Amino acid sequence: MTARQSTVSREALARLPILDLGELRQQWRGLYKAEAPSHFSRDLLMRAVAYRMQELALGGLRPQPQHRLRQIAQEFRETGSTRMRARLELKPGTRLIREWQGRTYEVLVLDDGFSWRSTRYRSLSAIARTITGTPWSGPLFFGLKPNRGATRLSALAPGGSSVPTERGDAAG
Repeated sequence: MTARQSTVSREALARLPILDLGELRQQWRGLYKAEAPSHFSRDLLMRAVAYRMQELALGGLRPQPQHRLRQIAQEFRETGSTRMRARLELKPGTRLIREWQGRTYEVLVLDDGFSWRSTRYRSLSAIARTITGTPWSGPLFFGLKPNRGATRLSALAPGGSSVPTERGDAAG
């Protein structure tokens, strides 16, 4: 985008809050090549017009999020509801602590992965596999994700206690 286009885009976006409902509907028609839904509030119209202006100027969503949104829409059409999994976001510097078979394991969250025993790993699952020698889910192993099927059984397993801890300070 050129400097001129950027300035025009910023100015057009800045004018949106002062447009009345009719003017926003006109903007919608020009951008979406269709009539705006009659039940949309002024605020929602303004947000959708602003999004479309930016999408045209800067580009839209990448293919992966587009694909995921299509999957969610399809699931909703078929079942009337969707199951959205919360995405785990750990801050760099967080320490994950797990006790397993009588030993304590501590993993440091990095910007681009994890560190355990001075070795960098791309995933928690790789660390869990190294520790246990079996294919574990890393988030499950470190207590970041519930084990739906075996919650009661894992509590009874010898040496299987989990002590997940999150501390934002990297020093502690």
